[in-house]
Amino acid sequence: MKLKTRFSELLGIEYPIVQGGMMWVGRAELAAAVSNAGGLGIITALTQPTPDALRAEIVRCRAMTDKPFGVNLTILPSVNPPPYAEYRQAIIDCGVKIVETAGHNPKEHIDHFKEHGIIVVHKCTAVRHALSAERLGVDAISIDGFECAGHPGEDDIPGLVLIPAAADKVKIPMIASGGFGDGRGLAAALALGAEGINMGTRFCATVEAPIHDNIKQLLVKNTERDTNLIFRSLRNTGRVSKNSVSDKVVDILRNPDALFQDVAHLVKGADGRVALETGDVDAGLVWAGQVQGIINDIPTCEVLIQRIVKDAVDIIKGRLQACVD
Repeated sequence: MKLKTRFSELLGIEYPIVQGGMMWVGRAELAAAVSNAGGLGIITALTQPTPDALRAEIVRCRAMTDKPFGVNLTILPSVNPPPYAEYRQAIIDCGVKIVETAGHNPKEHIDHFKEHGIIVVHKCTAVRHALSAERLGVDAISIDGFECAGHPGEDDIPGLVLIPAAADKVKIPMIASGGFGDGRGLAAALALGAEGINMGTRFCATVEAPIHDNIKQLLVKNTERDTNLIFRSLRNTGRVSKNSVSDKVVDILRNPDALFQDVAHLVKGADGRVALETGDVDAGLVWAGQVQGIINDIPTCEVLIQRIVKDAVDIIKGRLQACVD
């Protein structure tokens, strides 16, 4: 079954389905499984503790797949930022051909990657940011709606509006992110003007995702209502799965005088890693989107991608065509 778009042809992948970069989850085994299934798997650079560890993870992924895969580099403001330039150089040295960038001030990274012929897909949450990235020379955009896990920005624009609004103005290939998990979503994204989809939370609930089964079962059990928006008052909104930790963060930050320092002990990334690896769902934050409401099983990446593509094609050729006839 074929499903080609400008985006899939640009990246040399069979289907326009991307596994987004996810902290602690975007490792070689998941990236390779997605790529082998015809999508684009992505290793998350900063999951690796050092640039040399990233080099080793890229080598490990290459041993598992001969298909294209990418690396995510997310640039976030920090008191003690990681050595981004060294991670960037590791990506270049290892011959990676596709990079997903996200976060603040990506210009120097984009320029350096482009000097080495690397395809850059920039993830953003607003049309104005997408247009800025397009001017900086990225090759494709991933537009991230309010439904997503992670940081959806401060505009609160859901995909049903954000995707066509971006498609009206962005000229380069664009994929849609946030709330996608099945063939209905892929067909909808194409109809709205995107040329593929990016999925994070949905790929967490797969056999190959390197996280504890308790977390996968949580994603199956949860509904679309089981997320919390944290850091709203700090203008750094994040969407996470609802658990005792995120409930407490929301409760503390309801106080208009509350500061980040008041919740810092609850939101440590290391605690989130403990939750993912031990299966203690209340050990830390578990980042997940509203797509939890349509996750009903834990398939292999191969089964999931084939099902999504088949269902999307059936909808496009079947139900939608019948409406036209």
